[in-house]
Amino acid sequence: MADYDLEALSLSELKKMQKGVAKAISTFEDRQKAEARAKVEALARDLGYSLAELVGTETKSSRAPAAAKYRHPENPALTWSGRGRKPQWFVDALAAGKSKDDLAA
Repeated sequence: MADYDLEALSLSELKKMQKGVAKAISTFEDRQKAEARAKVEALARDLGYSLAELVGTETKSSRAPAAAKYRHPENPALTWSGRGRKPQWFVDALAAGKSKDDLAA
């Protein structure tokens, strides 16, 4: 490890060094994990396997998009599932006197 004469460094050099040390500390665990993964992948490859074959792959389950419950009366391409924030066209239609049933898909 390098020896630094901290008393001889300027304030800007000390602050730059401090930022570098903080970054090194915050990324230390990530670097260790990456190094361990590389070693395990290399060992698996030497044995003729991929790491995914040995540990299994995790698949993310994704939900299908919700079916449209409401449709814009003039532009059928605009739909809303009834989930989340109401689209402006839906709010405007309700303000104009339409009911939810009038806008049902």
